[in-house]
This record gives sequence, structure tokens and C-alpha cells, in this order.
Amino acid sequence: MARKAKDAKNDKLLTLKRRLLAHNSPKDPVAEQYRTIRTNVQFSNADENIKSILLTSTGPGEGKSTTSANLATVYAQQGLKVLLIDADLRKPTAHYTFRLENHIGFTNVLTKQSTLEQAVQECEVPNLHILTSGPIPPNPSELLGSKYMGEVLAQMKREFDMVIFDTPPALAVTDAQILANQVDGTILVVSSGKTDKEAAQKAKEVLVNANSKLLGVVLNNRKVEEGSNYYYYYGAN
Repeated sequence: MARKAKDAKNDKLLTLKRRLLAHNSPKDPVAEQYRTIRTNVQFSNADENIKSILLTSTGPGEGKSTTSANLATVYAQQGLKVLLIDADLRKPTAHYTFRLENHIGFTNVLTKQSTLEQAVQECEVPNLHILTSGPIPPNPSELLGSKYMGEVLAQMKREFDMVIFDTPPALAVTDAQILANQVDGTILVVSSGKTDKEAAQKAKEVLVNANSKLLGVVLNNRKVEEGSNYYYYYGAN
């Protein structure tokens, strides 16, 4: 029994390392693709300095949280002060990925039970700061759509060079739509062989109708050659 528990723990740690590939294996080809996404975002609008990004997907299990964590990591590797917010207030995962406590987080800030400074945590990645979800609230959409949310975002952008939101799937709930028009840009994450084309088109329409600035689409889990998974970035148009 003890050996099985140890094996399960090792498997979980290996999974976490794979999720944070850009930090644990920076020379891996997939890590390079995350850096390509970062470069494309930086050049997506030469006239505007993009300081806040939202990532969403059409449905669960398409890789948006993994993409968010690794994109935040490669921005931090540039020497930027980065804040990654777990804004999936229904099924948060950032505290697992970065092995952090989640007693105090985003929901505590939005309900004024904690200051941003008190809730933000450092992690193993230099320059990367994490705001976990905090306790799951009964009213995520109302919190994200509150007037105070705008004030919190303004503070985040003053104190950090890059702010990245990991939000729930766009077709499942309205949370991503509510936040999308408050940030500088939105990225839609889809999974090769899993995401339905009509669902992806619908998600794009939902985000555009929410007055978001859709920067592009990340296609992940595309098999280029045996044993390799690559991430691709496409323009939104």
C-alpha cells in the first residue's frame, strides 16, 4: 500500500512538471512554442502595449490552464514582473500546478477580505507571482462583473508588467465574457482532435460580441511527429 501511495505521489509530481514545461524543461520544443506565442502576442499590436491577457477555451480539458501557466512563465523568464490569476472560480487549478496554498486568493480580494498584496504568492519561477482563486464563491459572475473588479485590475496593471487571467471555458459560463472586455487581449485555446469546429467558432463569436480584443487562437496537442506535442498560435482574423 505504501509503495502504491509513493508511486501515485511520483506520478502526480511528474504531471505537475509536465504542466510547467517552460520552467522545468526550457529547451524542450514545446517550451519554445510557448515563447513563440509570447512573441506573437507582443507583436500583435505595435500601437498598444498589451499588459493584460485573458485565456479561455470552448470547453474543459483543452489545455487553457496549462497554456496560461506556461505563457506566464515565459513572460517571467524575460525578466518581467508577472501576475498569473486563477480566475476560474469554479474549478481552480493554479494552486495544484504551482503547489501553493489556496486559503486566501482572488475571491478574498474581490470581496475586500484581503488586499492584493496579502493574497499574491511567490512561486518557484523567478519574477512570477500567483493569485490563486481563493475559496470558491456562490456568485463568480457577479464578483467578476463588479465595479471593484475594475479597480483591482487597474491596481494589478500598475504593480505588474504583465497580468494573465486563466478563466473558465467561454461556452460553459459567462465569466470569460465578463472579463474579456476589461483586459487588453484575449486568447482562445483549442485542442486538436477534441475541440469541435462549430464550438470554436461559437466561442469566437461570444468573445467578439463581448467587445473583447481577440488576439488569436492557440491550437495544442497537435501531433507533428511521433512522441511530440506542439503548440501553435494563429491570428484571430
